[in-house]
Amino acid sequence: MNLAEEFAGKTILAPLTKGGNLPFRRLCVDFGAEITMSEMAYARQIVKRSRSELALLRKHASETFYGVQIASGKVEDAVKAGAAAVEQGAAFVDINAGCPIHDTVRRGMGATLMRRPGALARMVEAMRAELPVPVTVKLRTGWSESKVTCIEIAQQLEEAGVSAVALHGRSREQRYSKSADWGLIQQLVESVSVPVVGNGDVLTWYEGEARREASGCTAVMVGRGALIKPWLFQEIRDRSTWMPTARERVDVYYRFVTYLKEHFYDDERGRKRAMRFLPWHFGFFCRYRPLPEDAWAERSKEHPLMQTRMPAIESDDPLDLLLQDSREDVHERMAAAMWDAQDLADATVQFERLATEVPPHQGDYDDVAVSHG
Repeated sequence: MNLAEEFAGKTILAPLTKGGNLPFRRLCVDFGAEITMSEMAYARQIVKRSRSELALLRKHASETFYGVQIASGKVEDAVKAGAAAVEQGAAFVDINAGCPIHDTVRRGMGATLMRRPGALARMVEAMRAELPVPVTVKLRTGWSESKVTCIEIAQQLEEAGVSAVALHGRSREQRYSKSADWGLIQQLVESVSVPVVGNGDVLTWYEGEARREASGCTAVMVGRGALIKPWLFQEIRDRSTWMPTARERVDVYYRFVTYLKEHFYDDERGRKRAMRFLPWHFGFFCRYRPLPEDAWAERSKEHPLMQTRMPAIESDDPLDLLLQDSREDVHERMAAAMWDAQDLADATVQFERLATEVPPHQGDYDDVAVSHG
């Protein structure tokens, strides 16, 4: 399989811890996502046949080009976990070498691998030798902002046989602060011959297009932008901004809930499991702001819109105000109302009622970190 051809011009859904659950990926596919990726799965737990970790490998039938991302500190675990991913339908297997969270790093995985490039290269070599699908690696710029190592590491990985490299344009130290460095992504493109996937701060179609063209990357990967508006893939495909009404957004969110119910089942146990995700997702949905090109494209060139504090949507519609409410307790009430709704019409009625009960709160658009390498 040639990933240069498969990835060319595509927009890839990033591997998102918690956010990249199967129902959400399915929603993104509805809006045009052609390449999706699993949540990061711990290789060691897959090898131990942990049910919860194995569940992360499952894909939906609509996911026609699906990659599984694993985190591993040991070569043998990575190979075995990769084989399990292939059994579940993975078209490629990605090694997470960028996750900044402490729990992953302290176990010798994620961004720690950027401090052990030789071990990472050996992992790629072993997986390429044993797996029938391409092996990719997701990197950050380096462990710290002051020491950029991604280009040197990517060159080692190319020699080891990696099929593609994704670069999140921030260091492990930066986490999700500061703007992603797309100039460095361009440097990486110019330094290796394998496909490079650029990642970081893409919230609109015109930002995605501009960064793809300027960097020369093969594909663009989106994470938080998709969590805020799952229709971002449609916008990028159509080169057009969709500005859904409040009721159209309720329609999208209700569809997501139907997918959650199909996945977790519409019973008390399913509800309990879904509520680990649904209020959290409303914490991203509420950050949606209409960003038409004529009003925001020039400003986006000066500073990424993902990192820009946005004003609240001005509206006389209580439903508009509800959907942009940033309070966690309101998200829990919204999630409960959505889950209990009998159909879309009932969901709309429930949300309109809730909008009259909740005191207005117009929060600012704040950057929120979601774990992905």
